[in-house]
Amino acid sequence: MTASPSPATRRRSTPKPPSTASTWCAPASPRRRSTPARPSKAYKQLANAERAFRSLKTVDIEVRPIHHRRVDRVRAHVFLCMLAYYVEWRMRQALKPILFDDHDKAEADAARASIVAKARRSNAADRKAVTQRTEDGLPIHSFRSLLADLATVTRNTMATAAAPDASFVIYPQFTPVQARAFQLLGVNVKL
Repeated sequence: MTASPSPATRRRSTPKPPSTASTWCAPASPRRRSTPARPSKAYKQLANAERAFRSLKTVDIEVRPIHHRRVDRVRAHVFLCMLAYYVEWRMRQALKPILFDDHDKAEADAARASIVAKARRSNAADRKAVTQRTEDGLPIHSFRSLLADLATVTRNTMATAAAPDASFVIYPQFTPVQARAFQLLGVNVKL
């Protein structure tokens, strides 16, 4: 009768599967010719996905956990979250000239020696950072401060205490920043 190996001996002799916890693979297709810059660029674009998730969950859109149990409701919730993020992304793209964002990425990318080199801002972004003004002379905003500024645009229906049935409407006068933001968004505001 042979004795079975001890638990310590079994643990030492059992092969462990390779760990892939810290490995990232960029899929390559044999049909497509890949330049050395393509996988690096794809890897760096993961930051956009991380930024989108952070935007959804914390700073901008503030989606909180909702505990759906039905598949159709989960899909609808995810769809609405992604739609909200897409609207925000489109607004940020359109409003780049009056935000702190770099609106001349092509110039910045052309000045970079390699895709793996440290990213630099364009000259236009450096000017905006130093002067705190746009090329039009308007003050630069963050996305949140611009939304807060646009939130002050209201149309008020007023009435006096002496004649409550007689009402009148007060229309807003847009500030130059608000007018420029609506112009960049392509929104014709008719109140």
